[in-house]
Amino acid sequence: MGEFKGFLKYGRKNQSEDDLKERINHHDAYQHRFCNDDASEQGARCMDCGTPFCQTGSSVGKETVGCPIGNYIPEWNDLVYKGDFKEAFRRLSETNNFPEFTGTVCPAPCESSCVLSINGDPVAIKGIERTIIDEAYEENWVKPRIPKHRLDTKIAVIGSGPAGLTAADELNSWGHHVDVFERDQKPGGLLMYGIPNMKLDKGMVDRRIRLMEEAGINFKCGIDVGKDIGFDELDAGYDAIIIATGARKQRDLRLEGRQSKDIRPAMDYLTEQTKYQLGELEETTISAEGKHVVVIGGGDTGADCVAMALREGCKSVFQLNKYDRLPDEVEGNPFWPLEKKTFKLDYAHAEYQAKYGVEPRAYGVQTMGYDVDMLGGLKGLKTQVLPQKSLEGMTMEDQERYFKADLILLSIGFEGVESALPKAFGIHMENNRIAADEETYRTNRENVFAAGDARRGASLVVWAIKEGRGVAKAAHRHAVKNVFHSNS
Repeated sequence: MGEFKGFLKYGRKNQSEDDLKERINHHDAYQHRFCNDDASEQGARCMDCGTPFCQTGSSVGKETVGCPIGNYIPEWNDLVYKGDFKEAFRRLSETNNFPEFTGTVCPAPCESSCVLSINGDPVAIKGIERTIIDEAYEENWVKPRIPKHRLDTKIAVIGSGPAGLTAADELNSWGHHVDVFERDQKPGGLLMYGIPNMKLDKGMVDRRIRLMEEAGINFKCGIDVGKDIGFDELDAGYDAIIIATGARKQRDLRLEGRQSKDIRPAMDYLTEQTKYQLGELEETTISAEGKHVVVIGGGDTGADCVAMALREGCKSVFQLNKYDRLPDEVEGNPFWPLEKKTFKLDYAHAEYQAKYGVEPRAYGVQTMGYDVDMLGGLKGLKTQVLPQKSLEGMTMEDQERYFKADLILLSIGFEGVESALPKAFGIHMENNRIAADEETYRTNRENVFAAGDARRGASLVVWAIKEGRGVAKAAHRHAVKNVFHSNS
């Protein structure tokens, strides 16, 4: 695979990005594909290792090793090295329904698991994947997956995030009549509303939805299943029902002063901003413009809030992380094949640093309470420093830190599925997730299946695609079996 000793000859390249200071003036996508020559050179670095850990796809606790959907990574790296992008696209499409999404927003556990990561820089797998699919669209190789024959079966998919879209795409290609129900105005779920446009261009999502509609999938938007339509009506009209609504219940932080209207969930802020940019809202109820903003939570959603607040024109923004700052470098990679635990700047942090000269994250900080006036107006945030070493010798003043804030965004994860739909359907839950095993994806209801974050909890887009492919197979077997028995 790749060029003989190419990994010694060529260094890793990253995808080109717009200027840090310029791009915060707009919401356009900041990152771009490789040119074909650069992609071929990066493909040459694939080293024909004996065991390609990049495509193993397993979990270690909450972390992922390799690609969960088993992408044929060494194969299409080699094809790109040889300049055969069309065949690379064909092989990529065999395992991945939506390479444009994973090639843009996936954190690339495949790269962490690359053998080159043991003592160097991994192959730029994510950038190669993005280049393959972008080239495929430019050359008009991406076609709607229209089935040759239609079955006399109907399947309902509730939720149009990556798991729901994948299930719908697979089932439709096998000939089922598929209706996708979405409570928002547009399909896409978190791909459309939860990830900012500068990180995932909404044109990518719209483009894929159009292809799916051309293939025969029917999207029914603005319908909140469980409220606007009940279980009995769906069950009577469909041979199988798939719940792929995600885990959208956001975790709260109820401390003194929480009643303030200026303390809001991060995803509400990101969703409102996206809907405003799409023209679905005339004005927003949450704005960072001209404000001192504090984001509580050190993850990707919190970083997206930092990037959005910058583009709105905030006065300042801090992102609080309860963990200590990671070291700049470690000897070798003792964590391989997991991600290397070293300090890095996310896109939003790099943007903030370029504008203000410092990065926006504060480490080892525990929130203690909100500073709110008598009318509920937010004044600031009371925190306590969590030192890495002993408290000995530290005064109380050293341990306390105050942040001025006009807006606080809570980005501390998700608790699980919003309860309205499972309750309306009589679906059993376990740990705030829909109870369904990974083999059959079946719930306690005869014709109802569950997949994605709704089943496994908040996770990566690539895991949602894997779940969508798995639940599609289960629903397909169920629907065909039922039709066969009813006709015999």
